[in-house]
Amino acid sequence: MTKFNDTILKAFRGEETDYTPVWYMRQAGRSQKEYRELKKKYSLFEITHQPELCAYVTRLPVEMYNVDAAVLYKDIMSPLPAIGVDVDIKSGIGPVIDNPIVSLRDIEKLGTIDPESDVPYVLDTIRLLTKEQLNVPLIGFSGAPFTLASYMIEGGPSKNYHKTKALMYSDSKAWFALMDKLADMTIAYVKAQVNAGAQAIQIFDSWVGALNVTDYRTYIKPVMNRIFSELRETNVPLIIFGVGASHLIQEWNDLPVDVIGLDWRMSIKEARELDITKALQGNLDPAFLVADWEVVEEKAKQIIDEGKAHPSHIFNLGHGVTPEISPERLKKLTTLIHEYSKR
Repeated sequence: MTKFNDTILKAFRGEETDYTPVWYMRQAGRSQKEYRELKKKYSLFEITHQPELCAYVTRLPVEMYNVDAAVLYKDIMSPLPAIGVDVDIKSGIGPVIDNPIVSLRDIEKLGTIDPESDVPYVLDTIRLLTKEQLNVPLIGFSGAPFTLASYMIEGGPSKNYHKTKALMYSDSKAWFALMDKLADMTIAYVKAQVNAGAQAIQIFDSWVGALNVTDYRTYIKPVMNRIFSELRETNVPLIIFGVGASHLIQEWNDLPVDVIGLDWRMSIKEARELDITKALQGNLDPAFLVADWEVVEEKAKQIIDEGKAHPSHIFNLGHGVTPEISPERLKKLTTLIHEYSKR
């Protein structure tokens, strides 16, 4: 195995690096032909339950694109069955839950997670990757309580989160009980990932942008502060990311995290002008990657330049890789980022 590349860990911690490191959300799978062939035989959950296969999918983009980190292949729904949530990932729809949360009674029925016995395949995948297969750090992850709760209450994906907000506004006892349940699960699940070998953690609060700042402070920020405060004990870099959540980044800046992930709606420069002091990650709109290369190159260089103006920056997309983005384009972008950003 070649020398371990810890560049991205330095960037996560705000240290100087020789170039801007890069990884891509959803880099494992999606547009890779090898992954598409696997998906003809196996579902997402079936892949994640087979450590050798899951490790292959996780490391494949590192080998194909030369990115500076691997991100564990799994879904934010992966730990939910362990606490009693009946969830299925349906093609073309996403997560579908047959027993949605309606009341405090439903929340009280939820169990707790014991990662070693409930999701051993996740931990075995991490051990396999970090002990034998990777020469870059492995990023583990979990969904955040609001995002997980939105699926659990709505029963699946939502465009408006009306049921979720209705429970939040009308039954604060039930809401905070659910937040506590999901925080306990997240903390235990993430700590197990780190103990197994994950070297950084990203918490996806994908849909929290649906809330305004006041509601975030009231209903979400306390539980996020608790989660990240407890995860600080792991001594690995902690990243927070959400979609359409630019209005919340000053709230995130107060949290005990190392890195704030930006989507494409706010530039690196704009975030720094708001006195954001954390390392920043992002934030090329994935749509650019199906445009002409000259357009991609111009926008990527702009993001790199803005990132280099302040320590520290990790290049990423403003959300995940989409199926129509070619692997060749991602490899070319990675090369551009590495070469253009050299100090």
